[in-house]
Formats: sequence, structure tokens, C-alpha cells
Amino acid sequence: MTWPVIFVVEHDPRSFRVLLADLTRRFGRAFAVKGAGSPEAALTAMQELARAEEPVALLLVDDDSVDVLTRTHELYPQAKRVLLVDRDYSSTSPAVQAIALGRADYHLVRPWADDEMMYRTVSTFLSSWTKEQEPNFELFRIIAQEGDSRVLQLRDVMTRFSMPFGFYPVEREAGRRLLREAGLDASRLPVVIRHDGHVFVDPHLPDLARAIGVSVTNDVDVCDVAIVGAGPAGLTAAVYAASEGLDTVLLERAVSGGQAGTSPLIRNYPGFPHGIAGGDLMGQTCEQAWLMGAHIVFAQQAVGLERRGDRQVVHLLDGSDVSAPAVVIATGIDWRRLGVPRLEALVGSGVFYGAAVSESRAMQDQDVFVVGAGNSAGQAATHLARHARTVTLVVRGESLAKSASAYLVRAVEATPNIIVRYRTEVVDGGGEGRLEYLTLADRTAGAVERVPATALFIMIGGEPHTQWLPDGIARDDQGYLLTGRGIREESAAHGHHGRAPLPLETSMPGVFAAGDVRKGSIKRVASAVGEGATAVRLVHEYLGS
Repeated sequence: MTWPVIFVVEHDPRSFRVLLADLTRRFGRAFAVKGAGSPEAALTAMQELARAEEPVALLLVDDDSVDVLTRTHELYPQAKRVLLVDRDYSSTSPAVQAIALGRADYHLVRPWADDEMMYRTVSTFLSSWTKEQEPNFELFRIIAQEGDSRVLQLRDVMTRFSMPFGFYPVEREAGRRLLREAGLDASRLPVVIRHDGHVFVDPHLPDLARAIGVSVTNDVDVCDVAIVGAGPAGLTAAVYAASEGLDTVLLERAVSGGQAGTSPLIRNYPGFPHGIAGGDLMGQTCEQAWLMGAHIVFAQQAVGLERRGDRQVVHLLDGSDVSAPAVVIATGIDWRRLGVPRLEALVGSGVFYGAAVSESRAMQDQDVFVVGAGNSAGQAATHLARHARTVTLVVRGESLAKSASAYLVRAVEATPNIIVRYRTEVVDGGGEGRLEYLTLADRTAGAVERVPATALFIMIGGEPHTQWLPDGIARDDQGYLLTGRGIREESAAHGHHGRAPLPLETSMPGVFAAGDVRKGSIKRVASAVGEGATAVRLVHEYLGS
């Protein structure tokens, strides 16, 4: 059996021997530990490993050999790259540039306090690599036609809940065999088979939620606070409300995570210096809210809100109601549509709104396009570049600097297989059953060009999900909710009867807004988290008034 390789590059002979010995002692039962004492020897050894088709899981390289990370990345693009650096909190540290430009995934600071701290960290890096490999055990198996747009939702739900799954096209023998074993034919697809043999034929979102084991039916009709939306703001509000003794119900029309749950890597969230996958962050926050005592209901859409006396009543799509003296609206935004009919017809079949993390592996060696200029578009481009042959970022404006964080701009510019086309728009596209080409309009050259394309990811901003709210809740021209002082400045529609609305309170007393749905919010995960926590403090203030 060929073990995955941990490869060490360390110029100091003593440190090199110690690292090899200790890494072998700690990880030698599952990994082969190899190394070299110079960049030249390391590159030669890595080329030999590639020729022998030996997998490499981790590169541990000292800061004198940082070029090795770049030069070997083409040989092993999936290997995790770790830079060993001295403790130096200056902006000129090699780690700052290497991480920002995507040349390293992690860093380790020398000297570490103890061996356990160092090897516990290395275990985390190795776990991250292992997670990205094809799963050995599949909790779910999806059988469908290749290009079936419904598979996108299935993959998205599995990815958000960290459920390992396999996709088996019905056009291939493996897919047909699974159907035969389940006693089914291909007349109704997709089919999802759970590890225990339970079969779901053409499942809808509630069916998927039940298959995973989460609640889709609300059996609580009265509570202290109802939270609508399970993105960063809503989940945080649920954590704080439940932990502070409020009887809390959290309602979500899909599954948890919001847009943050689709982000492949969030690098500017406090406490995660190497970044964290949005799905992991949101999944852990959801578990935290549940363990604090929040009652969480997925696949349950809120369709109306009204005030009855001193309580708010949330009406749900299934006909049930939830009554609470306070409500927090954290429904976020829906992606703004591109508005090209032939591309809209291919949504899910090569055209995707949002980052679609679950689709990234399917982009291996393909030419893909990303439309957008904000952080979400930059994150998607850098993540997809790890799998795709080329990623073309299509930007209407003249730069990324106005709408994306500086670290992302640097990462995009430093990734060799990302092409940025400024002052360019996607005006058409098409294909037989799935995306095959795009038509791009270059406003600088005044030219229109048709280019081959396997996938298009669209991230051009969003529209707040507020259509279900009553007219009495004030919002701006784009539908974002007005809160606090903004109500008096922009709208006469407030019913607080002589008192000023609280900072995150809407024009309906006792109804608060947090996160992207609120006018003036900062479209960042940490900001949404802060607003979710603040909303709960204001709920306490409202309930105590």
C-alpha cells in the first residue's frame, strides 16, 4: 500500500533530522515521511514522487525555501502547503505574503511551546487534506442523469451538512446497478440512497432535511423570540437568545448557513488565521445554537408577519403560526439575476448563482467563468482555480479594489490560472442541455467574443428577501429594511408611539433586523455575527420596557 507523503524541506541539518524522526513517530502509521535539505533536492525528490504517482498530503517548508511551495504546486496542487517561520508580527514576514498570495495554506511559528502543540496543528492540516479527497464511506449516493439541475440542490445540502456523498450518473453501469439493487428503474430521478438502504425518489428539500435527520416541522407555536433566517446573523442571534434563557425558535426556508455557508474560504473572520470554510463555520454555529436550547426548523418558509396586541405572529408556508413578543428578521439576500434568458434556462446545468462549493471538484481541468467584483466572487475564483484549468473573472468595472478586500485582490493577481477581464459583461451563452459557451462584450474594445465555457458562477450582488413582510415595515427603494434612526430619516412609517426605535428595530415595534437584509449593514460575516448578538441585547431591552 502506498501511504500519502509528508514532505519536509529544512536547511538546518539538526532540525531536519528531528522533524523527520518526530513526524515519523507521530504519523508514520498512516503517512510516509520524507524530505530534503535544500530547495534543489526537494524539487528533484518531488518530481520523482510525481513520476511514481505517489500522493503527497503535506509540504512542510522552512522560510528559506519558500519558492519550493510555488514550484511544486503544479506537481501536487492538492497538497497542503505549510511555511515554517520565526515569530515575527511585522507585515514583512514571509508568512504574510505567502498566505496572502496563495503560495501557502498554513504557517507554523518557531519555536512552538511544546511538541503536542505543533503536532496537534499538523494533525489539523492533514485532516483538512484528507477531507478533500474522495470519501471512502458515502453516507448518501445520488443517482441522476448527467447535467440534471436538481443534483445541484442535493449536492449543496450534503456539502452544507458535511455529509460525504457520491454521484453516480445513470448513464453509467455503476448508477444503473445501484438502481437495480434498490428495485428501481430510471423513470423517476434523481434517486438518493442513504447508507442504511433507505431510498428517496425525486426528493424535495424537506425530504432531504429529514434524510439528514433535522426537523422540518415546527411544533412550537409560542416562544419568547422568533428568528427568521439561519445565516450568520440568525444563527448568532439564536445562540445568544437561547443561552440567555429566552425560549427561541429559529426558522429557515432552506438549510443553515446563508451565503456564508457557500463560501469556500473566509479568511477575514476573527480567530481563524488560515481561514475557515463557510460551511464549517456555519455548521458549528448551528450545532452551538441547538446545544444552547434553540428549537431549529429547516425547510420551513415564513410567508407573513402580523402584529396581534403585544405579540408578533409569523405565518409559515405549511399553515402553522409562531407567536412571540419579539422577532428578529435575518433573511439575508437572494442573488441578483443576470437576466440572460438562455443562461437562466441552464441554471444548475453549468450556470450557478453563488459560490457552489459542492461543484468545485467537478471543475477539474475545465475552463470556468466567475461574474462579479466583490469578496464572494474573488473567493470563488481563487477556490475554483485549485481545480479548474482556467478561471476567468468577468468584471464590469475597471478594477477590483473598490469592491473586494485587498488580500483577495492580491490573491487573484497572484494566481496564475486566473484571468481577469475588466470592463466586460456576459451578454449571452448556451449549449445543448448544459453550458457550452458564453458571449462576452468587451466595452473597451467594443468587441463581442464567443468563448467555450464549462461553468459560469454568478455573484453580482443580491436583493433582500423581504417580499413576505407587511407594507407597514419600512424599507428603502431596493427592499432593504430600515432600522433605528434610519426610519425617521427616510420614512414616516413607524409606530413606536412617542419613543425612538431601538438601533436595530424596524418600524414595527418588537421586530428587529440583523445582517445583510438591513439597510446600511456591512456585508461581512463578522459584521452579521455582531448584529445578531446585538439584536438579542435589544430584544431584552424591548421586553423589559
